[in-house]
Amino acid sequence: MWVAALLLVTLLGTGLVFLSPDRYAGKLAAAVSAVPALGSIYMYWVYLTQYGGTGNALLSPADIAFGQQIPWITLGELEVSYYVGLDGISMPLLALTTVLTTLAIVSAWTPIDERQSQFYGLMLFMEVSLIGVFSALDFFLWFVFWEGVLIPMYLLIGVWGGPRRKYAAIKFFVYTNVASLIMFAGLFALVFSTDLTSLSLPAMAEAFRTASGLPTIAGVNLMTISFILMFFGFAVKVPVFPLHTWLPDAHVEAPTPVSVMLAGVLLKMGTYALLRFNFTMLADTARQLAVPLAIIGVVSVIYGAMLALAQRDLKRIVAYSSISSMGYVILGLVAFTPYGMGGATFQMIAHGLISGLMFMCVGVIYNTTHTRMVGDMSGLADRMPWTVGIFVAAAFGYMGLPLMAGFAGEYFIFQGSFNAPTLGGAAPVLTSLAMFGIVIVAGYLLWAMQRTLFGAFSLETDYEVSPAAFHDVAPLAVLLLLVIALGVAPDLSFAMIQDSISPVLEIGGGA
Repeated sequence: MWVAALLLVTLLGTGLVFLSPDRYAGKLAAAVSAVPALGSIYMYWVYLTQYGGTGNALLSPADIAFGQQIPWITLGELEVSYYVGLDGISMPLLALTTVLTTLAIVSAWTPIDERQSQFYGLMLFMEVSLIGVFSALDFFLWFVFWEGVLIPMYLLIGVWGGPRRKYAAIKFFVYTNVASLIMFAGLFALVFSTDLTSLSLPAMAEAFRTASGLPTIAGVNLMTISFILMFFGFAVKVPVFPLHTWLPDAHVEAPTPVSVMLAGVLLKMGTYALLRFNFTMLADTARQLAVPLAIIGVVSVIYGAMLALAQRDLKRIVAYSSISSMGYVILGLVAFTPYGMGGATFQMIAHGLISGLMFMCVGVIYNTTHTRMVGDMSGLADRMPWTVGIFVAAAFGYMGLPLMAGFAGEYFIFQGSFNAPTLGGAAPVLTSLAMFGIVIVAGYLLWAMQRTLFGAFSLETDYEVSPAAFHDVAPLAVLLLLVIALGVAPDLSFAMIQDSISPVLEIGGGA
């Protein structure tokens, strides 16, 4: 009942915020979003203390935490149910979603000054869909939530975004919706080729793992074709090179709180789906295609970092950094080792916190200076000491500073991929190339900070620069504390992640 309670409270709160006057909407939305945030933190604590060693929700459904299944509808011969539950993979992502939503809503109090009830209502509606994505265990239910995220994100960018907001919103919607259709086609090609009678994800995982006698198309097995179609559909959401071009436009035009959610949570939908569908349901095929998939990940790491190095807009720098960071996740997943896959999942959480923090810092600076361009400002450290101090800490977290979450995630991935059996002799080379991305990250972040935060004060825009308000700095401080906490004690989430990753590694005689 816990997941249903989170969904119901957030959905009812969404309607309440939509109907509230603008002057109360921001505070009311923060109060509403605090309920699922506190609820998920309690569930997280219960999971840590009472569900030790819980397995994978798709591979050992008897061990699902907070599970609930209610028959719903019948689609032909396929049974659909309201089926939700959590394991060590989805539990941290659920907590990340609810906590980051609350902080993003608070960070919106300063920049959002029109149509506030609609803005905050859409933010909460997006939270409902995200909670569903990370907890649904029936494909039909999961797909409803998956597509439900597109609607509020499209409107949030298209209505409250920058000068090119309509172009960015349409581009985001077209890319992600077409990708969903391709993924859907790939998945249901397998569904209709097996004897499935239920769309529950555990049943699908079992059917796909034991499927035999599948047809071939142009000499290629249907399992491989479906894997490629599903990978393409999810990779657009991640995004990886060369499917990334929608992301910078969406980030630059979106209001900062929306960018926080886009980078912090929405990109994780893609990597989460890859782990659940491609690397769990179709694990044998993933092992066969590990090297080309790893190459895609490494190219994304280097290409995203190089693009960030060429930017002058702080938002674009952080946006392209996300492409680079998600490349590490792909590399870790294809390693099929405890540290590789576990590190990739941990990196989803770490990147969600750090990228959200970076975008919030950029937003606070923009609220004061009304510019994001490197070269238009310098010497902000004296005028905005708390914001700048947290920005510097977040940047070092992005660079992989020890005792911060980013270091732990990247270290786990590199350790797990360096001698990964699935990558053979290419493993050390690919891992070393990916590690070089850290050097590029340090280059562009240090350059941007030196130009904008330090030196003599100057500002091209005609605005007074002063310390940010408490409600602008507080979300930054909370996120920074979480980044440090996971860096100092990664087992706060890594241990539960390992418990849920282990059954995936056993498929096909895993490492």
